[in-house]
Amino acid sequence: MKPHLAVLFVLLTILCAGSSTASDQFDRYFKNETCRFDVIHSGTKGAEQFALDNIYAEGPWPGSVNGLRDSLNLGEYRFSIIDAASGAEIYSRGYSTIFNEWQTTDEAIHGTVRAFEESIRFPMPLKKVRIEFYRRDKRMVFNKLFETAFDPSDVGIVREAGKPGVRVVPIVENGAPQQKVDIVVLGDGYTEKEMDQYLADVRHFSDQLFSAEPFKSHKKDFNVRAVCLPSDESGIDQPDRHIWKRTALGTTYNTFGSARYVLTTENKSLRSAAALAPYDFITVLINTPRYGGGGIFQLYATCYARPESQETAWYSDYVYVHEFGHSFGGLGDEYYTSDVPYNDFLQAGIEPWEPNVASDVSRDKLKWRDLVDASTPLPTDWHKQTYDSLATALRTLPRNAADYGKKRRALLEEQDRFLNEHPLKNVVGAFEGAGYASKGLYRPAVNCRMFSKSLIDFDPVCSRAIVRMIDLYTR
Repeated sequence: MKPHLAVLFVLLTILCAGSSTASDQFDRYFKNETCRFDVIHSGTKGAEQFALDNIYAEGPWPGSVNGLRDSLNLGEYRFSIIDAASGAEIYSRGYSTIFNEWQTTDEAIHGTVRAFEESIRFPMPLKKVRIEFYRRDKRMVFNKLFETAFDPSDVGIVREAGKPGVRVVPIVENGAPQQKVDIVVLGDGYTEKEMDQYLADVRHFSDQLFSAEPFKSHKKDFNVRAVCLPSDESGIDQPDRHIWKRTALGTTYNTFGSARYVLTTENKSLRSAAALAPYDFITVLINTPRYGGGGIFQLYATCYARPESQETAWYSDYVYVHEFGHSFGGLGDEYYTSDVPYNDFLQAGIEPWEPNVASDVSRDKLKWRDLVDASTPLPTDWHKQTYDSLATALRTLPRNAADYGKKRRALLEEQDRFLNEHPLKNVVGAFEGAGYASKGLYRPAVNCRMFSKSLIDFDPVCSRAIVRMIDLYTR
C-alpha cells in the first residue's frame, strides 16, 4: 500500500471507530426507552433535601446516543448516572430548578420551608445504577447532595399510556428525534374551541425563534411538535387581579411575587403532557394578553401569546426567544435596571456559571477572552452613565401624568438609539451591568436579546453557548 493511502486508511479507521464508540456505549448501558425520575425537593434558605417520588417509563429515548455525558458545565445542579457494577459515569446533565430560584426570595430568607416537584430524564439503564445529585457551592464547585440506587427491573416503575385522543401536531420536521433537538410546545389556558388559535400561535412563535440567530442558521437541527391539550377555562391564574382558572398545566403570574413571572409548579401535569411527544426541551404558550413569561435552564420556558395591541405585538416575540435562551442555552439575564424578586441571585466577586455573565474580567481569566480583540480594553467603557440616566428617567416617570405615554415612548426610542447606534455595538468586550447588578458583573456586548427588550439577535458569546448546546444534542 502506498504511504499516503496507508495514512488515509488509518485516519478512516480511527474516525469509524470514534463514531461507533458512543453508539456502542449507549447499547452497552441503555435500552431505547426514556426514564423519568421524579423527586420532591424541599427546604429553605441554606438547607435542602431530596426525596424519591416516583419513576416513569416514557417511551423511546428521544435524545442523542452520542452526547451522553454533559461537558458544558452549566446549571446550578448536576445529576450523574453511575453504572453500579463498574462505577463508571454513563450519563450526566446540568440543570437548574425552581427551588434554587425560590431560595433567593424573601420568603425563603425568612425561614419558610417549601417543597417542589422535580424530574430528571435519562435513557433507561439495562442494569442497576446509582443516581447522584450535585449542587454548586459559592466557589462554583459541584458537591454531592444526595444519591440513590435504581434498579430498572423494578416492577414499581410506572408504565401508564399517554392520554388518549390528544393530538400531537408536527410544526417543524427535520429528522429522527435522536439526531435532532426536539422541542415540544404545550399550551395552557386554551380551551378545546381555541385549539386552532393555539396551533396558529405555535407556528408563529416557532417562526420567531428561527428568525433569530443562531437558531436561524441551525433550523435544520430542530424538530418542533405541538401537543393539543385543552384547558377547562380560557386564560391562566393572575393572583394579583383575583383571577383564577382551571387549566391543564397550572401556570400562574406572580411567581415569587413578581407580577410578570409566569411558572407552574405542577410538574407532573407538565411532564405527562410533554411525554406525549418526543422531547428534549419544553416551551409553554399561555393564552393571555398580559405581558409575562419565564425560563429555567433545562426545565421549560413560558411566554404569553396574545399581545394586547398591534403596537406591542412584538413584545411577546421578544419574550419567547429571550426565555428560550434561558431554558435552552443556560444564558443569564444581562439586564440590571428592572426589578426582580431575587436577593443577590448573581453576586459580584463570584464567577457565575452562566456563559454570558462574568465577574472576573482580567484578560487571562475572562470566560470569553478568546472572542475579545487584543485592542479592546477590559473592562470596556460603554458610557454606562448615559444609559443609566435614561433608565432612571423611565423608572421615575409619573404614571398619572397626562402625557405619560408620549414621554415614555420618547425615552424608549432614545434608549434604543443609544444601543443601536453605539460605536461598540459590534465589539465583544466586558461591559459592566449584568445579572441584575449594576456594578461588579459584566456582559459580553453592548446589546443582546438577553439584555434589552428588542428583536436583536444573540451576541457572539450567547450564540456560541447556544450552538454548543445544539451540538450536544445532535452530534
